Amino acid sequence: MDRLVDIAKVLRSKNSGPFEITLDILFDTIEKYERVVKSGKINKELIASLYKIPTDDITNLVFFKKGLGIKITFNRKTSSGTCGDRDVYGAQQHAPLFDILIP
Repeated sequence: MDRLVDIAKVLRSKNSGPFEITLDILFDTIEKYERVVKSGKINKELIASLYKIPTDDITNLVFFKKGLGIKITFNRKTSSGTCGDRDVYGAQQHAPLFDILIP
């Protein structure tokens, strides 16, 4: 088993507007992309668990083979820039993905 952070070329997060966060998982080979997709590990239930949100808050989970990427979008708990927001740009939200184990 390998950690997702050791397989993916890029793991990042960003705002998808003021009310959503997008996570991008990008690969540099089709083999790595397919290994992760076929593992079934990237799913709404796991993401909801990692981010402590209801699965209904996950608005998109897209597997994009042509781009060798996976995009996950979910509702922010606090909108960007409001009182209590600790990450205005949503750029520090990808760390929970690092230790997902991929067979």
